[in-house]
Amino acid sequence: MATVMSPLRDETARRTTGEALQGALVDLLDLSLVAKQYHWNLTGPRFRSVHLQLDDVVSLARKAADRVAERAVAVGVNPDGRVRTVADTTKIRQPDGGYESDDKVVASMTDILAQIIARFRERIEATGRTDLVTQDMLIGITADLEKQHWMFEVQTQ
Repeated sequence: MATVMSPLRDETARRTTGEALQGALVDLLDLSLVAKQYHWNLTGPRFRSVHLQLDDVVSLARKAADRVAERAVAVGVNPDGRVRTVADTTKIRQPDGGYESDDKVVASMTDILAQIIARFRERIEATGRTDLVTQDMLIGITADLEKQHWMFEVQTQ
């Protein structure tokens, strides 16, 4: 079995960074799934604009998940994006089955993104003590998530 040389030689730093990255990976993978579920089942007068915005969230989440997983490997941590792991550890409230009104989807996505952003900010703080490169990456992803949050939130006012 091959071993990866990690730039994080301190085991505590690697563990803390790995936990932050794994949590981010689960959030991002499930965000992409939830946004796609809403995308497929959306109804209402704002269908087109919300439908397209959900695709933007899916794209952001998928690209960011890949960056997070690759960073985990780079620091010597195995990322776990298996369906069972995501299902067992996600903190995202799952959509109801069936069609969803655009108002409900906008409100739900606003809430989901706010919760994910709060968790990312905790990870930013934690990795500030363990790995500044990971912290920088998480800051960039958080900025993208905050933009999407803002774009959903203004539709609730």
